[in-house]
Amino acid sequence: MPRLRKPITGVDPKLLIKDAAKLLPEPSRRRFLRGATSLGALALLTGCDIIDGDTSENALRVVSRFNDWVQARLFNPHTLAPTYPESAITRPFPFNAYYDEDEAPQIDGSRYQLQIGGLVDNKKPWTLAELYKLPEVSQITRLVCVEGWSAIGSWQGVKLSDFLKLIGADTSAKYVWFQCAEGYSNTIDMPTALHPQTQLTLKFDNKILPTAYGFPIKIRIPTKLGFKNPKYVTAMWVQNNDAGGYWENQGYNWFSGL
Repeated sequence: MPRLRKPITGVDPKLLIKDAAKLLPEPSRRRFLRGATSLGALALLTGCDIIDGDTSENALRVVSRFNDWVQARLFNPHTLAPTYPESAITRPFPFNAYYDEDEAPQIDGSRYQLQIGGLVDNKKPWTLAELYKLPEVSQITRLVCVEGWSAIGSWQGVKLSDFLKLIGADTSAKYVWFQCAEGYSNTIDMPTALHPQTQLTLKFDNKILPTAYGFPIKIRIPTKLGFKNPKYVTAMWVQNNDAGGYWENQGYNWFSGL
């Protein structure tokens, strides 16, 4: 027998739907608002029972999961983020992290090796010298921070899709997980990893990536919010389990697409 759905104390269903819509990119926001007019509609779309608890906080967690669910299904691997001319580059490009700039990890590039693991044929570690020899692509794209600011930067490196092919990654796997030098970690879905603009970034503004921006490796994903662009990357795993991430494990939206 279906469980009787009871209103959540302190939650206005219409406002909750509007809040969920604010998390979605256009034009999906308009489509969602046209089709969702009640908590019942939201529960139907998510496949979840929104009344799993007696708190508003639980309801908002469901909205967050729903946002991820919708964005993942709306993601088009062929749609490109906007690109810009050199004149639009933000100078100086801002440093941003959950710590001060002087606390950024200092990595010895001469001894550095990118560790590879998971569902790949070749788990050989890669030195920076080897990575710098790979075919380079460049992009000038906007990084959008969840805190509300954005900046345009010039990024050079290797297409992540090309690198995954080079190491014999199983691209039918669900996720790619990254470990970073300062303890940060992040997981992205495979369609995002294979997006043509997702980049294993080695340079900023045609110069070796500065420490402030993630030396030796940043994963540049212009289709996602900044916290989904890990810096100081030391390891990459291809896998079918979602290993979460630093901010996602604290409640941030997992997909976080633009």
